[in-house]
Amino acid sequence: MAYTPQLQELMKKVEASRASRVGVDYPRMTPEERREVLQNFHPDYIEDGFRNIEVGVDKGIRMPSEMADVFESYSRLREVELDLTTDPDYDVDVLIIGGGGAGASAALKAHETGAKILLATKLRFGDANTMMAQGGIQAADKENDSPTIHYLDLLGGGRLENVPELARALVMDAPLVIKWLEKLGTMFDKNEEGTMITSHGGGTSRKRMHAARDYTGAEIMRTLRDEVHNRGINLIEFSPAVEILLDKDGRAGGAVLYNLETEHYLIARAKTVIIATGGSGRLHYRGFPTSNHHGATADGLIMGYRAGAKTLYTDSIQYHPTGGAFPPQLLGLLVTEKTRGLGAQPLNINGDQFVYHLETRDVESSAIIRECEERGLGVPLPTGLTAVWLDSPMIDMIHGEGTIERQLPAMLRQFQRFDVDIRKEPMLIYPTLHYQNGGLLIDDQARTSVENLYVAGEAAGGIHGTNRLMGNSLLDILVFGRRAGTSAAARSKDLPAPEGLNLDHVSSYHRELEEAGVGDGRIGPVLLPHYTHR
Repeated sequence: MAYTPQLQELMKKVEASRASRVGVDYPRMTPEERREVLQNFHPDYIEDGFRNIEVGVDKGIRMPSEMADVFESYSRLREVELDLTTDPDYDVDVLIIGGGGAGASAALKAHETGAKILLATKLRFGDANTMMAQGGIQAADKENDSPTIHYLDLLGGGRLENVPELARALVMDAPLVIKWLEKLGTMFDKNEEGTMITSHGGGTSRKRMHAARDYTGAEIMRTLRDEVHNRGINLIEFSPAVEILLDKDGRAGGAVLYNLETEHYLIARAKTVIIATGGSGRLHYRGFPTSNHHGATADGLIMGYRAGAKTLYTDSIQYHPTGGAFPPQLLGLLVTEKTRGLGAQPLNINGDQFVYHLETRDVESSAIIRECEERGLGVPLPTGLTAVWLDSPMIDMIHGEGTIERQLPAMLRQFQRFDVDIRKEPMLIYPTLHYQNGGLLIDDQARTSVENLYVAGEAAGGIHGTNRLMGNSLLDILVFGRRAGTSAAARSKDLPAPEGLNLDHVSSYHRELEEAGVGDGRIGPVLLPHYTHR
């Protein structure tokens, strides 16, 4: 029992109210109530956490202050002498930067065209947010569903701010992606007849969530990683990109890589470049804990932006409503939305439900913050933080004993490591920094505003509007990873090797920083969070 005697006493109120909550749906919020709770409590609406940046192609755009610090930074190459006139260390058709689901799927599709590929990743191949995605992947492939209905859910969740052609590409490719993954060997949950089991997520009007228990991302990444290795695709680990190289005509022509082990810089020349570097949760906006892996430090955003790529919705960040809050070893750990999809309810200190358990993530998070901060009905923790209960034992009450063990084995083990049995004890949760809704602007072929530069995955903006629904991130890394790989490889066939590789855009960026009087000696990309032991 990891819970203190004080928490055990408070837990009795949860247990006492449990029987009365079975089969009773808490009312959903009206549109007016949603707007009110978002504007008053969602971190995206708290102005003192944002500022407008003063440099670059989108000068004046609003973004979190921590992200602005990265954008208003000097290159790691500022004091480094590189000879770009000699033969490069790598010379390929397609350079893919990032080894998560987006980078891996891009590599597989590019490889099918016969293109020469290099996949460079910061840490180990597969060290990415993809591995940490738990609940599922959306696709409208059942008789009572359609891409059109998926599209409407997507736009509703995204506050009608999604880029229409990106939203359309996402939902239209979704059934194809599920078939592709299964063909490659992904083991989705199925019933006894062999039909894929699907479930609800927050904001969905149909059960279209395909899962592999509660380790869906890890299962997808296993499949992709094995396939990349089986096809012999050229891969280098521990070698993040630190700058995009442009050719004499201002088109993407490769990147400067940095070997973390030897501390040497390497030049990769490429006809086309795909940024698939993931998100930025390890910048810890507004001091929030994060569910992200340690490499999520916005590297691709600043590299692409310095090269001239335009952005969209950089001021929109997703806070997942159910991040671990206690025991302290689990702070920020993602508690999959599948837990609420199976019936777990958020409860305050009195054991009362205060919000519908499957509101969209932005609304659910805001309601939890309100319950703790304004209403004073959060559960005080020994760490000094405040949380709410997530009544996981409800799941077995609703669906039968053994459901948690079958459907949430990873979650069960995570909490058992610290002596919490989620079959018998509710979890303690609070919103965690989870996803970067905005990023570099792309079209439906994953092209940016810089010629021959592509972006796929969480580094791209516009697909989800300003709020993402569960299960659409695993989908988007695959839809746009595949599209980026296919498009970049096809484009490379029409191009000669780039000439006149340079970093002139970086020098120009430095001059802008100096003229604006910003930067303060900061260096970016940061590569690893500041608290990481090097």
